[in-house]
Amino acid sequence: MFPDRLSGSEMVMIGIAAFVILCIFLGVRIVPQSEKYVVERFGRLHAVLGPGINLIVPFLDRVAHKISVLERQLPVARQDAITADNVLLQVETSVFYRIIEPEKTVYRIRDVDAAIATTVAGIVRAEIGTMELDEVQSNRARLIEKIRESLANIVDDWGIEVTRAEILDVNLDEATRAAMLQQLNAERARRAQVTEAEGRKRAVELASDADLYAAEQQAKARRIGADAEAYATEVVARAIADNGLEAAQYQVALKQVEALATMAKGAGNQTVVLPADAVEAFANAFRMLKGRG
Repeated sequence: MFPDRLSGSEMVMIGIAAFVILCIFLGVRIVPQSEKYVVERFGRLHAVLGPGINLIVPFLDRVAHKISVLERQLPVARQDAITADNVLLQVETSVFYRIIEPEKTVYRIRDVDAAIATTVAGIVRAEIGTMELDEVQSNRARLIEKIRESLANIVDDWGIEVTRAEILDVNLDEATRAAMLQQLNAERARRAQVTEAEGRKRAVELASDADLYAAEQQAKARRIGADAEAYATEVVARAIADNGLEAAQYQVALKQVEALATMAKGAGNQTVVLPADAVEAFANAFRMLKGRG
């Protein structure tokens, strides 16, 4: 049974125990892995608590801000920009960042997302203003890198790290889009005409090469025939030189025999006309053939 009334010393002990429990409750702070706590003492920055168990002075220190250090993504922002060749664009951007020094973030900037969005819009307009439309479309990676570098230099004073910056889309106004489409169609037509002209030129070149090849082959054939005839003439001349008049007469006799044989083979020829010296030519040919055999 509990006594009806507590003594004074017991009341003091209970009060002390309650105070100790309260101090422990107020002095121990367990910080999650994804957060950091900003601690103030008498309204001024005192410490930044990292993940794990931390101790603070009860009644003097207080956790003023609990900051998430997870990576964040800004909402997709759309801003107008004018290129160096006076083309109006609408650029869609997105930025990823995380807070690495919360003591700077909470005391130097009020609305982090709005500040970053405004900064990105200014950087995009400034960078696109130095580029022409073709450069914006073909060098998007270089533009993104410039935006990220410029943004990183500015937000460093806010304790923020820009992890990624993206240009999601670049939209043109309707008039510019129609003009570009017309230009694209004209370029396609020009390329088709060039391709067709090159095809015709190639066909003419191939035909010329074929004619040249045929002419070269004919010339080669004539040259071979001339070489053969020259060789035959050389053989006859060598035979005449070696055998004298007798070899020449033998050749003449052979030619006469061949001519007579050709005349005899003619269609409808029943009578063979022999020249006066034909018999003598046969005799000479046979005699010379027999003599050579």
